[in-house]
Amino acid sequence: MLMQQGVDALIGITSHIIFIILAWKGLDAINIQALFKKNKEIESKLLWILLSIALGVTVSNFFLDFVNWSQKLSYLL
Repeated sequence: MLMQQGVDALIGITSHIIFIILAWKGLDAINIQALFKKNKEIESKLLWILLSIALGVTVSNFFLDFVNWSQKLSYLL
């Protein structure tokens, strides 16, 4: 039982990190510097990081929920 919880935690952490990286790469196509005033590089990078985390974690949660729900479909039979 505890081993399964550890595996679930490892899968969750890995999924979150992968989707945050994918969100970072996806957002990289947007020129966010044009939206900020000059000399606001730190603020734009901070927003970039927070957007990547928010988007990555949201997509990761959806993915993990979808996998979990798919496994529970066998209980319908």
